Amino acid sequence: MDLDKETQEKIRDLQVYEQNLHSLLMQKQTFQVELSETENALSEVEKSKDDVFKMVGSIIIKANKEQIEKDLKQKKDLLSLRLKSIEKQEKGLEEESEKLREEVMKKIK
Repeated sequence: MDLDKETQEKIRDLQVYEQNLHSLLMQKQTFQVELSETENALSEVEKSKDDVFKMVGSIIIKANKEQIEKDLKQKKDLLSLRLKSIEKQEKGLEEESEKLREEVMKKIK
């Protein structure tokens, strides 16, 4: 099949959108795992009535429970914000790639 230059360019653009979307999905998955781990850690710290410890490099040190809770809540908020941003970018890329896909399919038929 012989495609015009514009259609070939749209196909290349579509491939770029798909690669970017894949990259975003990988980032999203990483942030979701980190958010889940942070939520679990926060839950355990909140339940704890004993001393709380944290990893610093290759050692574990005793830490202030309130400060750990504060830090984990800030991390949770930041991760949630990043996830929302990624989801917004993901939606935009999906919409743009769908438009391009439809345009390419019209040209190919």
